[in-house]
Amino acid sequence: MDFRSSEAVVGPQSADMLPSSAATAVKVVIVGGFGVGKTTLVGAVSEIRPLTTEETMTQAGADVDDTAGVERKTATTVAMDFGRISVNDELVLYLFGTPGQQRFWFLWNGLFEGALGAVVLVDTRRLEVSFDVIGRLEDRGVPFVVAVNTFPESPSYPLDELRAALDLPDEVPIVQCDARSRESSRDVLMALMRYLYSLTMAPAS
Repeated sequence: MDFRSSEAVVGPQSADMLPSSAATAVKVVIVGGFGVGKTTLVGAVSEIRPLTTEETMTQAGADVDDTAGVERKTATTVAMDFGRISVNDELVLYLFGTPGQQRFWFLWNGLFEGALGAVVLVDTRRLEVSFDVIGRLEDRGVPFVVAVNTFPESPSYPLDELRAALDLPDEVPIVQCDARSRESSRDVLMALMRYLYSLTMAPAS
């Protein structure tokens, strides 16, 4: 697949360097509300040791961050997560996970620069935290897919009901995933790649 905003990858190789066959790198952003599993997804799917910027949550943020539904969460991303996955010998995805709390959303401007698309991770226990996230992507015109993270205690709904609840256009893919699973997380990224490819093939309006 040929995507715009691609870049040649060059340089010496090491254990974490790209193979010499890699020719195209694509930036993908993983977004979602607080505690939906963004750090987990990046860590599960990355072929290199992921970079995380998690900090221990303290009482100072208790009146700022909405922890309803994720009361057991003890750490949070304060800047970004970073990982990498090779889709094939030539195409590589660079993954940037964003902070979930609104007080860190000012970082999104830099993280979205040059991104070809996004994955919106949602938790059916707290769908409302995804509304503003999806709205910001739509305002920016960033193509995205929605991945429903299947937490063990999360209620299950048909995908068409979730699409209606999230007010998603018919063309936006929505898939289920387990962010802890490398294969499942990779399937989400492949769904995004297929969607981006379909957009390049769509006739100009």
